[in-house]
Amino acid sequence: MFGKSKTFKPRKGTASRTLELRKGGQATLNAGNLKAAVALPPGENLCEWLSANTIDFFNQVNMLYGAVSDFCTSTSCPTMSAGSSYEYLWQGGKDYPKPTAVPASKYIELLMAWIQDVLDDTKLFPDVFTSDTPSKELMAALRTIFKRLFRVYAHMYHSHLDKLSQLGIEPHLNTGFKHFYLFAREFKLIEDRKEFGPLMQIIEEINKTYGLKF
Repeated sequence: MFGKSKTFKPRKGTASRTLELRKGGQATLNAGNLKAAVALPPGENLCEWLSANTIDFFNQVNMLYGAVSDFCTSTSCPTMSAGSSYEYLWQGGKDYPKPTAVPASKYIELLMAWIQDVLDDTKLFPDVFTSDTPSKELMAALRTIFKRLFRVYAHMYHSHLDKLSQLGIEPHLNTGFKHFYLFAREFKLIEDRKEFGPLMQIIEEINKTYGLKF
């Protein structure tokens, strides 16, 4: 529907359980109750819930960005930015030991590969979670994933909204971002309010709609 994209494929041991959790959350989401969709279902394992939803958000952002990736070039988007006031630098791996300015397409390519590697780390995301209390290491990884995925949303809104609208995908972007934001808020996955700066106007509208405050 949105073009080609990389997707995370759950390991065999987690596939059925992850699918079950996804179905429950998606049923609520389809019913239009986003606040209920992000809440931990009664009796469910918190680690599994965080894991399953992180996979979904990763795939969702991949699909949305995939729709405009051909228009996100080193010429059109020479930096990973979200408007004139926000520019993001990439750091990670042996090739980028220090924060480095790269085109948006390169930043997102590196980000998606990094997230894939994190999700494949069985120490963080085992086949079966033996505890329902997330470790400090897991929470740190999740917070970095969500912070960086937010930046992709911010870039799409600021640099590619017109194209997404022309393609008829803007409603999917809006619903996806609302779900993403409410989930991140529910589990405190983006702690620094400054990170929300590029999309603060949209976030304020979401908060108003759902009666939320920072």
